[in-house]
Amino acid sequence: MAKITSIEGRILYNSRGSKTIEVDVESDGKYLGRVCAPSGASVGKYEAVSFRNGKPEESLQILKENSQKFIGLESSDLKGIHDTLKSFDNSSNYSEIGGALAFAVTIASMESASKALEQPLFKTLSNESSFKFPFPLGNILGGGAHAGPGTPDIQEILICATGAKNIEEAIETNLAVHKELRSVLEKEDPNFTNGRGDEGGWAPKLENQKALEVSAKACENLGFTLGKEVSLGVDFASSTQWNEEKSKYVYDRAGFENTTSEQIDFAADIIEKFKLIYAEDAVHEEAFEDMSELTAKFPNTLITGDDLTVTNKGILSKAIEMKSCNAAILKVNQAGSLFDALEFANLANENNIRLITSHRSGESTDSQISHIGLATKSKMLKVGVVGGERVAKLNELLRLSEHDLIRGMAEI
Repeated sequence: MAKITSIEGRILYNSRGSKTIEVDVESDGKYLGRVCAPSGASVGKYEAVSFRNGKPEESLQILKENSQKFIGLESSDLKGIHDTLKSFDNSSNYSEIGGALAFAVTIASMESASKALEQPLFKTLSNESSFKFPFPLGNILGGGAHAGPGTPDIQEILICATGAKNIEEAIETNLAVHKELRSVLEKEDPNFTNGRGDEGGWAPKLENQKALEVSAKACENLGFTLGKEVSLGVDFASSTQWNEEKSKYVYDRAGFENTTSEQIDFAADIIEKFKLIYAEDAVHEEAFEDMSELTAKFPNTLITGDDLTVTNKGILSKAIEMKSCNAAILKVNQAGSLFDALEFANLANENNIRLITSHRSGESTDSQISHIGLATKSKMLKVGVVGGERVAKLNELLRLSEHDLIRGMAEI
């Protein structure tokens, strides 16, 4: 097996223009794995720390000081690479080295290994003999932490081509809805500037209900029926509205507050009215019982934990026990290392928790998460619709459609 012969890193910038880390892992002196770590704006309380003391430079310095510990390890030995990282960071949240470093080192190692094995990364990460494409899930209208003042409190309104028969059709449909929504918004507001949020979703000056209505109208204008050819999703990102002192959800932009029961009703009304296939973080990150109420009420909707579960195996175990979700976001850098993330994915799959592999709002042009989505049997791949850093993931899915191992779309 190929062995690591060099490992080094550098400071780069993500799609928001913020500093991050890129890591190169080379095996047998010629097989290069290169990964640039992303970062989020809407960050869960319990996810891995991105950088030591919030500074990419400090995480990079730690890599330089410890690089020799990786030399000679098999690049395909994911647990060995993970254990080496943990040997100089025994914290529970990667606060000593930064989860971004753990993310980049472990994925770059596996990419190097896949090149040495002359096979795609998804095959190196999985022993399965056949795979299905996850449905692309893309942000068409943004608000909250991903867009500016005046936009909806709801963080993301998403599109998924649930009726698509192949990956090409799924991507093309999402793009068509995104383009049509621009036309709808221009008719609603002649002064709309075509502004977009961090993930490529349009960022209009609209309140929540109107934003959902125009999104539905864009689908209908194209001849689609919600819940059939296409379905909407919503990332409520409710932790950003939760006010602990008031014990209420405060919607500053819309000008109202919800009690816990009102928030459940608020989310339920949106799920029902717009026939959502996907509802993420409809309540705050510690409201396990409230999430279980929504999960029981909507078994055919992906009631999804993100801030709730933060790609953390221990927290997911609690969510499974309390029946707090039937789906969960997989973001490798929330967990830290790829090893941690795959442990989370295995637990989810064993308990029929449907996975959605996701990008972050501050992204790179890397496309490894497209492979991770395939390898973890994810039902959806949440990677946006437009923007170079988003399209890179979609284009990788199109390249992967040339592989005979991947046949058809996942069953949601």
